[in-house]
Amino acid sequence: MVLHLDTAALGLPAIAVHGGAGTFSVIRSEDDLNRLSAGLESAVATGWRVLEGGGSSLEAVVEAVSSMESSGLFNAGRGAVPTSGGSVEFDSSVMDGETGAVGALCSVTYPANPIRAALRLSERGGGVPDGPILLAGEGADRFCREEGLEQMRPEWLTAWQEEPAGTSEEGTVGAVAVDPAGRLAAATSTGGRAGQWPGRVGDSPIPGAGVLAKKETVAVSATGTGEAFLVAGFAHQIAWGLAGGSDLSLAMTEALETVGQLKGSGGAVALGPGGEMVAGFTTPAMARAWRAAGAFETRIFPVR
Repeated sequence: MVLHLDTAALGLPAIAVHGGAGTFSVIRSEDDLNRLSAGLESAVATGWRVLEGGGSSLEAVVEAVSSMESSGLFNAGRGAVPTSGGSVEFDSSVMDGETGAVGALCSVTYPANPIRAALRLSERGGGVPDGPILLAGEGADRFCREEGLEQMRPEWLTAWQEEPAGTSEEGTVGAVAVDPAGRLAAATSTGGRAGQWPGRVGDSPIPGAGVLAKKETVAVSATGTGEAFLVAGFAHQIAWGLAGGSDLSLAMTEALETVGQLKGSGGAVALGPGGEMVAGFTTPAMARAWRAAGAFETRIFPVR
């Protein structure tokens, strides 16, 4: 396993985003690279404006992920790839570390911004154990309709367009943030795997696998081989590592090693309550960016 780690002591507040992990063979020119980089920059800047204006970490991650969903550049929202049956299905999740509220949807087709639908669910029933915290398929679509959320239009789906240059099929998106009060939040959104079996669900909408925000501990958003991250309980692995005395870099490394033992690969962004940030990945590339006072980085390929 070839592991790449970016680390930074960002302080408070801070936000980090990812736009998927893989080979990024879709990048065939400088223009393609610039388009994806601009999408990351816009997302992290959107989330940063929320934090800078006094908003919560939860608001920041939702706005950052919504920006990537609406861009059409990543495999989420407008850029979601079709299943083998020709449908487009979205998975999304949010978690508020301060309150423990969770909202997640899988195999949903209705919402223009699936992450906003996950947020709405967390506001309506996202407490544990009462719930619901996870809705699927037609039940999830019904929830979105009844909540009056904006509906996705077929003409917005960029992955259906011929030769969508620069659009990444690998680009599950996510964000983690910590606000000035030290409150953590995480969000993840995806269109799944290109040509997947209809109804297939990976780790992205599963708390403790593709998303986690735990009070005074860590916020995590993952991307990669969904089944391996799901079986590994990837995000929980990071939290357990921290509880066992590992620092965030070691906890990330050990969790990715567990994914590797399951023959999976991918990566994640994670933030601690003091603004310590780690972006780790075992694929040739991972689109990622982060921002804090005095820090603004956007990267796709490893830094040698």
